[in-house]
Amino acid sequence: MVQDLLRELAPQVLTAIIRRSSDFGLAEDAVQEALIIAAQQWPESGVPDNPRGWLIQVAHRRMIDSIRSEIARREREETVARLESDADAVSVDDSLELLFLCCHPELPPASAIALTLRAVGGLTTGEIARAFLVPEATMSQRIGRAKKRLAELERPFAQRGGTDRLRPVLHVLYLIFTEGHATTSGEAVNRTDLSNEAIRLTRQIQSSLPDDPEVTGLLALMLLTDARRGARSGQHGELIPLAKQDRRLWNRDFILEGVRLVTRTLKQGLNGPYQIQAAIAAVHAQAASAEATDWEQILALYRILERVAPSPVVSLNAAVAVAMVNGPAAGLLATKGLDDPLKGSHRLDAVRGHLHEMAGHYDAAIANYERAARLTTSVPERDYLTIQAARLRMG
Repeated sequence: MVQDLLRELAPQVLTAIIRRSSDFGLAEDAVQEALIIAAQQWPESGVPDNPRGWLIQVAHRRMIDSIRSEIARREREETVARLESDADAVSVDDSLELLFLCCHPELPPASAIALTLRAVGGLTTGEIARAFLVPEATMSQRIGRAKKRLAELERPFAQRGGTDRLRPVLHVLYLIFTEGHATTSGEAVNRTDLSNEAIRLTRQIQSSLPDDPEVTGLLALMLLTDARRGARSGQHGELIPLAKQDRRLWNRDFILEGVRLVTRTLKQGLNGPYQIQAAIAAVHAQAASAEATDWEQILALYRILERVAPSPVVSLNAAVAVAMVNGPAAGLLATKGLDDPLKGSHRLDAVRGHLHEMAGHYDAAIANYERAARLTTSVPERDYLTIQAARLRMG
């Protein structure tokens, strides 16, 4: 499809145009105009033999038009001359180049992550804001400041590598994958385009840094999680929770590769959050059934994760493991203190609803399920939570 091709080419074209202009905002506007023109013309006239070159050429022209209309004559002539003499040096994978550009060390980590999700991941500003639990206006300002800072840099395309570049890149890839695996809004359970792109880019980084345990751990985590994709939704698009999934539908190739990668990282110890999360995912993936899951091992891994990378979400997930090992009352007790950190998120109420149901507290479970349904912006999650509350009301 034309839209799929345009989505794949957009980061590559944007990278080429940024190289020519060194102005992220101007380049992005020009590329967006080129994509709109292509979306209008290609379905009727056909896709050009060199679609990327076509897009670069159109975006280049649009950018020059903008420059000519917005800056003084002398600056305009100098800029246009520089653009026209610039070589079209396109790297082997411009998406990866753009990824590292957006995670430039000069940018604060939060801004780098937001900009990359917007430029490479294709997420809307609203989706990114929900991922960070901040207002959309705040996220829009953050992205704008990041573009402006990149435009001020003399050579924004710096060398890859180094912890300052790698850590935010991995975080970005993880967030892109998470949004693809469990879409935060809309009617779809997942967005395979985002999860596939995150896996593809992570594979490329892992191939260049095969001995980095966190890169390998992140790739393993993605594969083991994405292996469940085919079992996460039903015939009508309804959400199916992990405990009720048909494990015969899980991708065994992804599971085997993911477990192999996790095993490789264990030789260096459990020192990074992605390694530990991958190890947890491997325990789930290797269980023959939900009842056969080794929850004691999962709980032990969550305790390590809480020490290595503490966060409210990690604590909430650990509370579920506590309930599976020590009972729902212990799990509910473990959720105390999470109300303020997870304010506005539906996940705390969803977990408490499940634990209250396990404990036989049906009125409390109904209240939590209904509150979670009101808070979520995902239609499949809302429907699932509403059905759980209705089921309990009917006895």
